Amino acid sequence: MSLSLSKTPHSLIEHTSTNNNVGLATKAIHAAYDASNEHGALNPPLHMSSTFTFENVQAGGDMFAGEKEGHFYSRISNPTLQILEERMAILESSEAALATASGIAAITSACWTLLKAGDEIIADKTLYGCTYSFFEHALQKFGVGIKYVDLTDLDALEECITASTTIIYFETPSNPNMRLVDIKSICSIAKKKAITTIVDNTYGTPLITRPVELGADLVIHSATKYLGGHGDLIGGLVCGAKTLIDRIRLEGLKDMTGACMSPFTAMLIMRGLKTLELRMQRHSENALKVASFLAQHDLVERVDYPGLKTHPQYSLACQQMALFGGMIAFELNASANESELFMNSLQLIQRAVSLGDAESLIQHPASMTHSVYTPEQREAHGISDSLIRLSVGLECIEDILSDLAQAFEQLNRPKLSSA
Repeated sequence: MSLSLSKTPHSLIEHTSTNNNVGLATKAIHAAYDASNEHGALNPPLHMSSTFTFENVQAGGDMFAGEKEGHFYSRISNPTLQILEERMAILESSEAALATASGIAAITSACWTLLKAGDEIIADKTLYGCTYSFFEHALQKFGVGIKYVDLTDLDALEECITASTTIIYFETPSNPNMRLVDIKSICSIAKKKAITTIVDNTYGTPLITRPVELGADLVIHSATKYLGGHGDLIGGLVCGAKTLIDRIRLEGLKDMTGACMSPFTAMLIMRGLKTLELRMQRHSENALKVASFLAQHDLVERVDYPGLKTHPQYSLACQQMALFGGMIAFELNASANESELFMNSLQLIQRAVSLGDAESLIQHPASMTHSVYTPEQREAHGISDSLIRLSVGLECIEDILSDLAQAFEQLNRPKLSSA
């Protein structure tokens, strides 16, 4: 079975898809949708249908054979999802995109499609906990080898490539400690060896980094985060060349994971995309001010934020990031109990996992998102037990800083003697 989805030629679609003078915000709002085809509806309609009828038996057979364009079952394609997929492909400068039920569904659908027993993945040493868990608990169980390498060291990468290396996988910035990976350099090495590169761009979004333009083969998003932007959905996306995306759709998604996105979720993500540029600008502005505040506080041992000139990879950040994003990692000059007191004392900033919401969120990776790592593994992968991850939200910056300041004050207060 092959796949061919219908395309609607329209001046607006063509304009927002191919005209480099049109900004990303315009594309995020208008691309891949023609209201005149939908009774003038300003927003794309929600196609809540699991299946689609055929004009006749021949038409159905032709669609299944890939000889006729159209939709026939929503696990494979859906008109609402198609608009989102085409819009995301445009934003990521890729040929195609695939919507999935979650970020992990995007990762697993891509990997199950591209890998077989005996193949090998080279992954950066710092990964989101559930990605690491999938590599460790699923892929290795089925005979796929995993090598974790510090991908900031290009010589180390080249030394560990073998004939079995099929995928090089990394995040930039990495979750949770904000390490950057040089996308262009890694992809250049991979292309010489015909190795597929997969870049998780969840922290960056297309508004900050576009890995395909730097040579990446596939780009992964947890749309749950910044793309949706409001903490009310779970979704994922894979962007890349059409031949690769078609394979992932028909093999990894249709036959292996079945983890398709609902049309309602696609609608929510498209709504989020309309304000993505504005939100990423505000997230980035707030985060830089928070990072500067933390870096100057005597109770803070270390701050990792690529927008700080003291960040060891600041120059690389300036090269491959249009903004510096809303994520900060930091460590306190305090005991474990004091660090817990600090986090528990926050009033505006919410203690929660996930990121990219309008609300500022704080969490402790070692005991939460990255608890699947053993203490020894966390040490080896650069995730300290004292690390705190902060997703800086869209609140007034004065209120965010005030909340942090009052939480720090709790650590400076003298302990009350017991009566």
